[in-house]
Amino acid sequence: MQMSKSIKFSWMFLALFMLLGSKAHAQSVGGLLTAAQTAYNKQDLPRLQAYAQQMKAQGDILAPYADYWIMLLQLSTASNQNVQNFLQRYEEFPFADRVRGEWLKKLGKNKEWQTYFAELPNFKRDDAAVSCYTMQGQANMGFGIDADRLRNFWLVSTDLPSNCTLLFDEMFQSGKLTEEDAWGRFRLAMQDGKISVAKAVSRYIKVIDANNIGLIDRVYKNPQQVLQKQSISYKSRFGRALNIYAMDRVARTQPPLALDIWQANRAQFNAEEQAYMWGRLALHAARKHDPQAAKWWLLAEGAQLDNEQMTWRVRTALRVKNWREVLYGIEAMPQAEQQVAAWRYWKARALKEMNQVPQANAILVPLSLEHNYYGLLATEELGDVMASPGIVYKASNEELKLMESRPAIQRALALNEQGFRWEARAEWAAATRDLDDRQLIVAAEVAFRNDWIDVAINTSEKTRLTHDFALRYPTPYRDMMQAYVKENALDEAWVYGLIRQESRFIGVARSSAGASGLMQVMPATAKWIAKRLGMTGYQPGMITELDTNMKFGTHYMRYTLDRMDGQALMATAAYNAGPSRPRRWAGQEAMEGSIYADTIPFTETRDYVKKVMANAYYYAQQMGHRSLPLTQRLGTVPGNAGVAETEGSAD
Repeated sequence: MQMSKSIKFSWMFLALFMLLGSKAHAQSVGGLLTAAQTAYNKQDLPRLQAYAQQMKAQGDILAPYADYWIMLLQLSTASNQNVQNFLQRYEEFPFADRVRGEWLKKLGKNKEWQTYFAELPNFKRDDAAVSCYTMQGQANMGFGIDADRLRNFWLVSTDLPSNCTLLFDEMFQSGKLTEEDAWGRFRLAMQDGKISVAKAVSRYIKVIDANNIGLIDRVYKNPQQVLQKQSISYKSRFGRALNIYAMDRVARTQPPLALDIWQANRAQFNAEEQAYMWGRLALHAARKHDPQAAKWWLLAEGAQLDNEQMTWRVRTALRVKNWREVLYGIEAMPQAEQQVAAWRYWKARALKEMNQVPQANAILVPLSLEHNYYGLLATEELGDVMASPGIVYKASNEELKLMESRPAIQRALALNEQGFRWEARAEWAAATRDLDDRQLIVAAEVAFRNDWIDVAINTSEKTRLTHDFALRYPTPYRDMMQAYVKENALDEAWVYGLIRQESRFIGVARSSAGASGLMQVMPATAKWIAKRLGMTGYQPGMITELDTNMKFGTHYMRYTLDRMDGQALMATAAYNAGPSRPRRWAGQEAMEGSIYADTIPFTETRDYVKKVMANAYYYAQQMGHRSLPLTQRLGTVPGNAGVAETEGSAD
């Protein structure tokens, strides 16, 4: 008698389960989760289901993750009711929203709009594909689409999911998007070097066709040659757009050449195009601290500046302390950008310099309540008028036990222990999202006691009025570190401030650039330091060893400090960006440290130095050291940047 297919499958499933079960004594729960993920990655559904059963039999709190992977594999064929049942069962888990997002895409693709819009309000994440399906569904069901939302969604330089193409086709056919909108995105894509996006957008522009679309690649590959040979005509809008792009590209590295070509040909451009190009030239000049930038910003009047241009217009004015222009530039920013701490602080400074002290203090007082770089600067600017400090709080043992008993906290800790870093952070974020200040401190203490130091720091930083600065600014490995601090005659608070920013005390941290360990030392720099220290037998892998990393990192801090003549702010910039750059970023005259910090051309380094210097201030307080004001730590950056660089640098 022949067994049915279902009975055969059941026996195969049972045999597989028994086979896996026979290995259970040799396999930890963590091993099961890893094995389950491997089965998911291989799309091996029977094996994944067997692992899920085994995890449930063991009462593993992470068994739902196996169910999650099963649902992802079965989603394409699962009934709507099964998906809804899954979401109801696991609503508290962070992965539920990912499943919901994938389900919404399936519903949108199948045009099941009633079910789609019934579920959409429960979706919390930002997802471009879901946004496109939402607008497509609104159009198909006659709900109407918000024109501003559609245009803002369209006007980006990044590539969008493939399902958005159908939406855009419909919107251009109906006239909700126009050819002018297409030109806007074309310019934006070219400006940001997103050539594939520019070519895709070209389908909505009549003058671009199969005969001339190849010009986009030509100008991308060799913009200087296109300009010097004048191989693309200025007569058409398309030709002018490509020439503008070419000049923009050349201006990044050869500003004088770009300026000469622009001056020779700008009469061939209309007023809007001229204002736009002056804005691009001004941006590149401002980032190089070229004094001509101030004049070119004025010539760009009327152009629609993007956020980067607006911020660099203000930085240009800051460099020369043109406070009226600083105020004008900040007030021209979108409201959301004006609320960024940096621009609140500099607006207050501008008002104060213009003798509008009450208006300045109205900004500085609330800013001083924020425990960050600009909060410290605001507090010091207020002086005797400064606001009262926040409340300090320590978690009790009872609170810790209660926090540790929360299922989401337990899952996050278990995931982190087993190496599922992304999932662990997602669980932790969900578990701590709605906590008040005291609960955040308790959660941070739980993370710290489980050696999850970076998460302890990040969690404690979320408090608003009640704080635990020992959790925000921990000092692990201090006994070992103090020897190297003393050996290199460094400020211990500065060293810890730098490590906190570099790695958040993750000893195995590795950056995308290849920097390793606690102090994020680059491989080439490590080799150079080993040679300077006379270390024989140094191997690249040694840099991840805690002791070697501390030794090399503190040595390099001493080196950068000496290269910068003891100026800690510049030395911090040198540690991040290399020792040759900080002097080039200085002005001809001496400059206030806070202005120097905010006008560093590299976004990463600009953010880095501010955080390290603020960290150093707080660490000095935690360590009981003499607490220098932040403005004193930043100091004054000397002028005359053209100091010759010495040989043998690690830049």
